[in-house]
Amino acid sequence: MQVSVGQPISRRHMLERGLWFATALMARQRIGKAQGAKARSVIQIWMWGGPAHLDTFDPKPEAGRDYCGPLDQPIETNVSGIRISQLLPMLARQADKYAIIRSMTHGINAHESASYAVQTGRLPGGRDVYPCAGAVVTLFRGYDAGYRGLIPPYIVLTEPQGRFSEAGFLGLKYKPFATGGDPAQSRFVVEGIVAEGISDERQQARRELLDELNTLARTLRPGETQLAAYMTAGEEAYELILGDARKVFDLSQEPEDVRERYGRNTFGQSCLVARRLVERGVVYVTINYRGWDTHRQHFQAMQRMLPQLDRGFATLLEDLAARGLLDTTIVWWGGEFGRTPRIQWEPPWNGGRGHWGHVFCHVVAGGGLKGGVVVGASDPRGEEVKERPVYPADLLATIYTQLGIDLNARLPHPRGEDVRVIPDNDKQVPRAGLLQEIL
Repeated sequence: MQVSVGQPISRRHMLERGLWFATALMARQRIGKAQGAKARSVIQIWMWGGPAHLDTFDPKPEAGRDYCGPLDQPIETNVSGIRISQLLPMLARQADKYAIIRSMTHGINAHESASYAVQTGRLPGGRDVYPCAGAVVTLFRGYDAGYRGLIPPYIVLTEPQGRFSEAGFLGLKYKPFATGGDPAQSRFVVEGIVAEGISDERQQARRELLDELNTLARTLRPGETQLAAYMTAGEEAYELILGDARKVFDLSQEPEDVRERYGRNTFGQSCLVARRLVERGVVYVTINYRGWDTHRQHFQAMQRMLPQLDRGFATLLEDLAARGLLDTTIVWWGGEFGRTPRIQWEPPWNGGRGHWGHVFCHVVAGGGLKGGVVVGASDPRGEEVKERPVYPADLLATIYTQLGIDLNARLPHPRGEDVRVIPDNDKQVPRAGLLQEIL
């Protein structure tokens, strides 16, 4: 709420602003009291458009060709009794590191509404726009919790998800920094940090010229705090552009064999950047992996995309584990919903799959969560939840718990309303409980 100079401030405005500050203070006090955190960071692999559960982590070959299509030979993993898609052989060898949730549900078949439900744990509708998981984690583990890195604590690789307002009512401070660019290119052009067509030498020359022209800085007197803050911000910006911090985005720092292992494509190299970011202490990284809204010629797309997913995701898990980072990093894979179990063979779909929010899969690994586990089940055709429904709020609550975030903590609401991280007994937050199976 902004009040212009000279505008009378009503009692209501004063009350609202006072309540907002009080709520924010309570939230920050809770940050300091959080106990039992097993995870420090989250890497979210967001499958933009919704991946087919039957073609990834919940194969149903027994349902027949109209359901499994040509992907009718699921493979055994390194955990007895767990099978996944035949196009995910590298992930099959890593199954002991992750848990598969085969009974995710919200019943929503529209991209925007389903994305909002999965990312916030709330159902769409009402006057409030709630913050997504990345913003909530940034509130409790970012700047307000002592994060002091030059790199923003919440990053999206490489473009915003665009289906919802990430920060919701928390405001711009908790929005992610979207890098733009493509890490698979010879130079990863990161928005505002790495300029296309401008060398580091030229950037350095520009900085030196600005310093020469900046006579104001040389006349700065003690006590001029606003100008001092402005100068400091400029110095930090150039440190991010030219200093050590920007190297986190420079994949030429990595051995060639490591880059090859991840896969020389945008997704694989994004996974490598994500690993480098959590190594530097970044709190929340989202890899926005587009291309999964496969209404037409679905299986042609799967033959191309699933091997990329397999290589990048499996290598990320393996690399995090080898570096001792998987214990403190949650890796969360999934999209807004699944896809229709029954294949649409007829034109114009020609073997496509539509939207399906009745039941779908998510995968989580690391951060103290148990691997080699399957939670819940879909029915024989993958059309409905057969056992153990898991709602988005259940999964989010489990992730927050591992991060040491109090589920009963209050979020700073602009009108001072009592809004909890994951409230109980709320019609806008359908729940079945924490995923105790993997805690």
